[in-house]
Amino acid sequence: MEPLIISVCGHTPKIGNDCFIAPNATIIGDVEIGDGCSIWFGAVLRGDVNSIRIGNNVNIQDGAVIHGTYQKSATTIGDNVSVGHNAIIHGATIGNHVLIGMGSTVLDDAQIDDNSIVAANALVTSKTHVESGSVFAGVPAKKIKEVSPERQADTIERIANAYHMYASWYKQDK
Repeated sequence: MEPLIISVCGHTPKIGNDCFIAPNATIIGDVEIGDGCSIWFGAVLRGDVNSIRIGNNVNIQDGAVIHGTYQKSATTIGDNVSVGHNAIIHGATIGNHVLIGMGSTVLDDAQIDDNSIVAANALVTSKTHVESGSVFAGVPAKKIKEVSPERQADTIERIANAYHMYASWYKQDK
C-alpha cells in the first residue's frame, strides 16, 4: 500500500528528503513538505483550494487534517512542529517549535507564534493570535499560562524529536 499522492489543478505535492509518509496518508495538490517530516496513518493534507507549506522536522499525526479556504486562507506550518492525533489546522499560520494538541482545531487566519502549545481539544477560533511562549486551552481557546523553558524542552522539542525517531523505525523496514 502506498500513500495517496494526487496532483490537482496543475499542482503536485512536493515532499522533502528523509520523510516518512504512512501508507494510508493522503497528500493532495499544492502541498510542500520540508525535510525530516512524518505524515502518519490516516492524515490528510488537502492542498486543493489553497496552499499548504510545512517546514522541517514536522510530524502530522494519525487522523489529522490540514486544509485551507479557497482564495482566502492558506496554511503554513513552521519547523519542529507536532500536530497531534485528529487535530485540524484550517487556513492558519503555525510558527516554529509548536505543539498542536490531540483533537484540537485551529481555524482560518489564526496565528500561533513560536514556542507555543495549543492544548488537546482546544478550539482556536478564526483570527486568534497565540503569542509566543503561551499555552492556550479550552473552547474557545484562551491563554492559560506561559510555556516554561523546561516545558519547551520536555514537551515541544521532545515530541518533535520522538516522532523523527518513530519514523525511522518504519524506514528501516523497507
